[in-house]
Amino acid sequence: MSALRRKFGDDYQVVTTSSSGSGFHQQQAAAAAPRRKRQRFVDKNGRCNVQHGNLGSETSRYLSDLFTTLVDLKWRWNLFIFILTYTVAWLFMASMWWLIAYIRGDLNKAHDDNYTPCVANVYNFPSAFLFFIETEATIGYGYRYITDKCPEGIILFLFQSILGSIVDAFLIGCMFIKMSQPKKRAETLMFSEHAVISMRDGKLTLMFRVGNLRNSHMVSAQIRCKLLKSRQTPEGEFLPLDQLELDVGFSTGADQLFLVSPLTICHVIDAKSPFYDLSQRSMQTEQFEIVVILEGIVETTGMTCQARTSYTEDEVLWGHRFFPVISLEEGFFKVDYSQFHATFEVPTTPYSVKEQEEMLLISSPLIGPAVSNSKERNNSVECLDGLDDISTKIPSKLQKMTGREDFPKKLLRMSSTTSEKAYSIGGLPMKLQRISSVPGNSEEKLVSKTTKMMSDPMSQSVADLPPKLQKLSGGGARMEGKIPPKLRKMNSDRFT
Repeated sequence: MSALRRKFGDDYQVVTTSSSGSGFHQQQAAAAAPRRKRQRFVDKNGRCNVQHGNLGSETSRYLSDLFTTLVDLKWRWNLFIFILTYTVAWLFMASMWWLIAYIRGDLNKAHDDNYTPCVANVYNFPSAFLFFIETEATIGYGYRYITDKCPEGIILFLFQSILGSIVDAFLIGCMFIKMSQPKKRAETLMFSEHAVISMRDGKLTLMFRVGNLRNSHMVSAQIRCKLLKSRQTPEGEFLPLDQLELDVGFSTGADQLFLVSPLTICHVIDAKSPFYDLSQRSMQTEQFEIVVILEGIVETTGMTCQARTSYTEDEVLWGHRFFPVISLEEGFFKVDYSQFHATFEVPTTPYSVKEQEEMLLISSPLIGPAVSNSKERNNSVECLDGLDDISTKIPSKLQKMTGREDFPKKLLRMSSTTSEKAYSIGGLPMKLQRISSVPGNSEEKLVSKTTKMMSDPMSQSVADLPPKLQKLSGGGARMEGKIPPKLRKMNSDRFT
């Protein structure tokens, strides 16, 4: 496995080995060694750097689909096969006509006026070859022709016509498909030299640019992105070229392009993105390749065209943005392709999306309790101020009867202290919260003390009343109905 990893490049030099010391020294040597040139899976022009080897008996599959094999060949091989096939076919058929003339003895009696040959004026192989060319190309000079005394010549003529039609259909059709392939249409589809990462709409976004140099449109243009990155599974399996999908708007339909002017393709980096933990610092050590595939139908020919390119990690610029290339002129929009590849720096956070979310989670608990405590304190102060206003409305007689004029204030202050303690307990660790919830602690004592204070002033206030009112108070629930109107009015003023 280590040999396989070294074969694929620098990605796989940092994997630990079975030996304890040698692996560490190998890692240090690999880090100190100069970085080799990055081996791309897809070139910038879209060519895939893949060679198939050791096929063995599987090469026979190419012959089963001979037409596609010929179309996929390079032009020089196509022309060579085209010329060679016609030359061999012509020589073979000329040899057949010469053989018939030789067997019948027409070569020796060609100048005998009383003898009727199979093919008139065929004396040797060159004359037989010229007769075949005249017949195959339907030139028909009229000097060489088949006579009715040669049935084998008539059969050979029919075979020649059928074979010639098959060869013409196969080779001419292959050349026509080869010439009408839309591969060259991809030459007028442009991709930006670099991809950029910056903020867009408040989100960290990977962006690159595509453009169409022709006025003819790409019908149903669609774009896809693949991330090629080596990884090792938890089971120990090594994947040298693992392909991951990059969402460029599949769910929203943004991957369907109206490619009339240059467009900026965006991939939002979020929790579902493979770049979720990619930061500016980690990108210096990462190795990956982004393969971009643009597909569409050529408007003029109706054939499907595909254009490809790729971006390696050193071609992704962090904290950059593309220059605008579209300007409004008089009656039309102008595209300036001189700025198509140009970028400029913009303020961008160097942290990954994962790191930003972690920092946000760490900072949020520190802010929450403080805000709630301040709000609660404000509420308690407002309650105390409200009680001050209420206490001023109570008549002086009843204030003297209660014996404790500041009782409501003390009670409210104690309750506000208790609520503040409750908020402070919420910020403690779990063990301290359990201890604070044990019965008999300070909170229960505080509540019992408060209850006692509430009962003491009431008993004292009843003892201070005149004897008539004390008798009325013994009636319990009937006391309210027997209170004189003056006291009842005072009582209602106190609680309103």
